[in-house]
Amino acid sequence: MNIQKSALALALAGLLLGCGGSDPSEPAAQMATFSLGVSDNPADAKSVTIAFKQVVLKSATERYSFNVAANGELKFVDLLKFQGGAVETLVSGQSIPVGEYQMCLYMQNNAAASDASSHVQTFDGGVYGLTTNSNGSCGGVGADDVDTGRLFFNKAFTIAAGVNRFVAEFDLSKGLQDPHGNKDYWTLKPTSVQLFNQSEVGAIKGTVSASVIAGCEMQAGGSVFSNAVYLYPANTSLEQMQDFRIAQDTATAIGPIAAARVNGITDANGQVIGHEYEFGFVAAGDYSLGYTCLAQNDDPDESNKADDANAPFFIHDAVLGVNVSAKGVAEHHFE
Repeated sequence: MNIQKSALALALAGLLLGCGGSDPSEPAAQMATFSLGVSDNPADAKSVTIAFKQVVLKSATERYSFNVAANGELKFVDLLKFQGGAVETLVSGQSIPVGEYQMCLYMQNNAAASDASSHVQTFDGGVYGLTTNSNGSCGGVGADDVDTGRLFFNKAFTIAAGVNRFVAEFDLSKGLQDPHGNKDYWTLKPTSVQLFNQSEVGAIKGTVSASVIAGCEMQAGGSVFSNAVYLYPANTSLEQMQDFRIAQDTATAIGPIAAARVNGITDANGQVIGHEYEFGFVAAGDYSLGYTCLAQNDDPDESNKADDANAPFFIHDAVLGVNVSAKGVAEHHFE
């Protein structure tokens, strides 16, 4: 599986109707504006399309359900069209009382090879169904339908007074699984989504030089390559940088936090004149970066090593000392 990073932001601008009581003597609830974005990590696919059904916010006492399209229709979002800091709106113009909330995103499960629902299209033109292996209700209308999958955020978050903007990041590098065993459809794990407050996150972007790419391809051999930049915890050395895998990190082998696809930079004539990457939503802090040309060999359910005869994987080059500040953009280049 080719594990890479892009950023899809499903912007949820939220203004729910107030939930103050009807008694005039009862104090009105303090209201706030809520916005949600979604980012993702695409896999070895041409498109990863989720058919969203609704968004539900729940507090200890209330449930708020949002349609994502007119008349309760599905909203189709190809995650790979929203890389970096790009945003796609799911819900807008709603108002919600301040307080603590949890959130569920509902999607239409689809095990059939059809683009009429959630699906994955591979580079060879194949179309496969896409499902999530979680279901259940957060209080949303139709949430218990047999074709409804639930992406649930266990951690509560705060809607404060004023404008609140969040990003729900789809980490497909860890959570999107291609067909395994007797399955002929792709699976999206519910644990593949994290929620970030945009006021607490920044971005990382930069370029990868042609010489670095050529050096990796020479080291790798073969003829099939997929370029990606991997994000690691602070002070992770090149020797420690490993693939996405199930095993726990050790002092000598550290798995990545996320990964970003390296895309071509084109001129006015469509000619590729360089290569760039971008992490759109990264929590403020310190990190290390690693570049590889073998992202297609990184299976999140397997441990992939440089000496693997069939699917070798290694990090070719590293950039250390990457600092991300809230609302800032850190630029780091592989040169």
